[in-house]
Amino acid sequence: MAGNPLLRGLAPTHPGEVLREDVAPALDLGPDELARRLGVSADAVQGILETTQPVTPEMALRLGRLFGNSPEFWLNLQRDYDLRTLEPTLARELAAIRPVAA
Repeated sequence: MAGNPLLRGLAPTHPGEVLREDVAPALDLGPDELARRLGVSADAVQGILETTQPVTPEMALRLGRLFGNSPEFWLNLQRDYDLRTLEPTLARELAAIRPVAA
């Protein structure tokens, strides 16, 4: 698998896990309060917390503003999760693609 060799063998982490397990509890924010502060529906937040919905660019902007970090932080977590989740599924097809020489 491509990517960071330190992460090989570890399950990819959905940004919702980070939000659910680390960020929200540290700030004592439940799902409803989180949704209220973000200005989104409780369903939108619940989908992310349950890892059934991705962090979109819009949500990344909201999360970055709320927590004082960057939207790129949240999008990078999502991008890494997406790539690491999809790559094994496509491994056979990707192996059949021959790179072009520069």
